[in-house]
Amino acid sequence: MEFKTVKLEIPDGCNVILGQTHFIKTAEDLYEIIITTVPNARFGIAFTEASGPCLIRTEGNDRGLIEVCVKNLQAVGAGHVFCILLRDAYPINVLNQIKNCAEICTIFCATANPVEVIVATTSLGSGVAGVIDGSAPKGVETSEDRTIRQEFLRKIGYKL
Repeated sequence: MEFKTVKLEIPDGCNVILGQTHFIKTAEDLYEIIITTVPNARFGIAFTEASGPCLIRTEGNDRGLIEVCVKNLQAVGAGHVFCILLRDAYPINVLNQIKNCAEICTIFCATANPVEVIVATTSLGSGVAGVIDGSAPKGVETSEDRTIRQEFLRKIGYKL
């Protein structure tokens, strides 16, 4: 078995959701979930088949984001993986609906941080072993840090 890391491209102002799924209808289902949950969102979706023609299937309403999703999945090179890039929406807006989608197996990450995908390759093919999402912890939150966090959440409207 061999391991490699693949750095995902995440355009400025975007968030990425990377996961594993198992069925050809995933791309369309993810499209419907995003467009009905956050109608103003701009997004791209790509999904890699793991059998049959083994194509990268795409959906979305932003051609540029779709192309970056394809580029990311070509670099990862594993089957049954999906990549979503969101603009004008956040993972928190759609993540529960995506997790409730019948064919979704795993969410590896949902973030705007830099992401490296750990890919394992065997004689059968490649799979995602995990992800590195952002930076390592630099310390423990202080009372001042807690106050800043709480004020920020209220400023952006996620808390009263």
